[in-house]
Amino acid sequence: MPSVRLKCFHWRVVSMAGVVAVLLAGCAESPPQALGTLEFDRITLPAPAAERIVAIHVREGQRVVRGQPVLQLEQTATGSTARALQAQAAGQRSALDELEAGPRAEEIARARAGVAAAQAQAREADAYYARLRPLGRQQLVAAADVDNARAAAVTAAANARAAQAALDELEHGTRKERIAQGAAALEAATAQVAAQRVSLDKLSVVAPRAGVIDSLPYRLGDQAPVGAPLAVMLVGDAPYARVYVPEPIRANVTVGQPVKVFVDGRPQALDGKVRMVRSEPGFTLYYALIGDDVARLSYLAEIDLTAADAAALPAGLPVRVEFLPGKD
Repeated sequence: MPSVRLKCFHWRVVSMAGVVAVLLAGCAESPPQALGTLEFDRITLPAPAAERIVAIHVREGQRVVRGQPVLQLEQTATGSTARALQAQAAGQRSALDELEAGPRAEEIARARAGVAAAQAQAREADAYYARLRPLGRQQLVAAADVDNARAAAVTAAANARAAQAALDELEHGTRKERIAQGAAALEAATAQVAAQRVSLDKLSVVAPRAGVIDSLPYRLGDQAPVGAPLAVMLVGDAPYARVYVPEPIRANVTVGQPVKVFVDGRPQALDGKVRMVRSEPGFTLYYALIGDDVARLSYLAEIDLTAADAAALPAGLPVRVEFLPGKD
C-alpha cells in the first residue's frame, strides 16, 4: 500500500509541474509588434504646360523602364515659339559676324567720296563768302546776303568735318565694346532657344525611373493645368512596410533593428530591417490598433524587406511586424 500512495504522489507532482510549465508558456511575453501596409515610393509626373494630351503610350499597372514614353502633349504653340527664338538667335549671330568683320571696302570708298564732296562744298561756300564780304562792306550787296553766305560757309565746313569723322570711324573698324555687346546679345538669344527646347522636350513625358504606372488621372484629349499630375508611378525594386509603432514600445525600436514581417495571405514571415522611425508622433490609425492603443500615440516607421521574393508583392497588403532584439 505505501508504494501505491508514493506512485500516486509522484504522478501528482509531475502533473502540477506540467500545468505550471503550460501556464508559464502562456504568460510568456510576446515580441513587440506593429501593424501597417506594404507601400512603394510614389512619384508624380506633373504637366509642364497647359497643353492638350494627344497620345498616351502606357496603361495603368504597366511596368516601365527609365526614359520610356508615357504621354505626349501638343507641341504646336511651344514649337512655334522655339522656331521664332531660333530665328532671333540666327539674326543675332549674323549681327555679331557683321560687327567682327568690320565695314566693307565699298562703304569706306563711299565715305571717302562723301568727304571729298563735303570738302568741295565747303571750299565753294568759303570762296563765295570771301567774294561777298568786300561787297558788303561797300554796301553793294545787302547785309543779309553776306550773313547767309557766312552761315553757308560755316555749315559746309561742319559737314566736311562730320564726313571726315565718319570716314575715320569706318577706317578704324568696329569698337571692341560693340563686339562684346553683340556677343552678349547672341548668348542671351541662344540661352532662350535652349530653354525653349527644354520646354519642348518636356512635352514628351517620359518615365524618370523604372517602376509601375499606378494611375493616369487624365485621358486622351484632356488639357491639364500646369503642375497637375499627368501620371503617378510606383518606384523601387521592392515594396517596404509602413507601420505605426505604438508609444509604449517606441523606445525599443531603433534604425537597423531586425524584424519579422507577416504579410496577409502568406504563411511564412519575411525578414526585414527598420530603415526609418519618425520622431514626431501621430494618432494611431484605425487599422493599426493593438489592444489598448486606441488612445495612444504612434510613430510612423518604414521597414525594408530583405527577402528575395519580396519584389513580387503588391502595394496595399496589410502587414504585421514583430520587432526582434537588436544585435549587441
